[in-house]
Amino acid sequence: MNQVLLLRGRQLQLSTPLVMGVLNVTPDSFYDGATLGAEVNSGFQVDVDRALRRAETMIHDGAAIIDVGGESTRPGAIPVSTAEELDRVIPVIEAIRVNLDTVISIDTSSPEVMSSACGAGAELINDVRALAREGAATAAAASGAAVCLMHTRAEPRVMQQDIHYADVVEDILDFLRQRIEAAVGAGIPREKLLIDPGFGFGKTVQHNYRLLRELERFTELHLPVLVGVSRKSMIGSVIDRPPELRLAGSLAATAWALANGASIIRTHDVGPTVDTVKIHCAVMAAD
Repeated sequence: MNQVLLLRGRQLQLSTPLVMGVLNVTPDSFYDGATLGAEVNSGFQVDVDRALRRAETMIHDGAAIIDVGGESTRPGAIPVSTAEELDRVIPVIEAIRVNLDTVISIDTSSPEVMSSACGAGAELINDVRALAREGAATAAAASGAAVCLMHTRAEPRVMQQDIHYADVVEDILDFLRQRIEAAVGAGIPREKLLIDPGFGFGKTVQHNYRLLRELERFTELHLPVLVGVSRKSMIGSVIDRPPELRLAGSLAATAWALANGASIIRTHDVGPTVDTVKIHCAVMAAD
């Protein structure tokens, strides 16, 4: 597996697992996006200063990457226009770039948002649709950014309906192989790619835990593996707690993911997740 991820003009070392902090600037994320803005004149207006402070706190707590998202991808989420997504994310990316030294990721599937966000300072594209939208692969290649290819089976609005896999692990491995081939064919070097099995995206609870149990299989693709399980319903369904009480369960799942090949952990809770990574590294380094 690659231990270095090539960004735009620099490298990200992955010999030790890294933490990606979630910075949702949306009114309808399942956990905390609406805290970074307010409804103004029937639209959501981002509080850039508050978002910048949140990013600063996450970096202080040990985040190596800040993942900025302007459109919720929770199950049942309604799409937003490209213009609205740009209005939400670009001022935040620009503020982070000017004020903080960190890798900025843009969580989007829109080719226009990819291009504008990378122009504003993003170095990583985190695409839940794995560059499947028309023009996305071309835009990503032209940006020079690294790209995370995530598995999902449908649009967020309907992705939890009629879920079926012949074999969830093998099916998702095949999907990711195809998307890697497509990305490379579009001109994105493998050294700029990482993969995400897509926990919670078009999977049942059993599917999610099968993927987590067999996460090491995804290292067969010889690319870094990103895992995002933070406070998701797969955690809540087991411990029977709402999102605000799912930290302990999220950290337990994170510890398993780290032990089975995860290189980047995407989380709402940077400090506790960084502590979990440190304990994992201490175990791995013990004589």
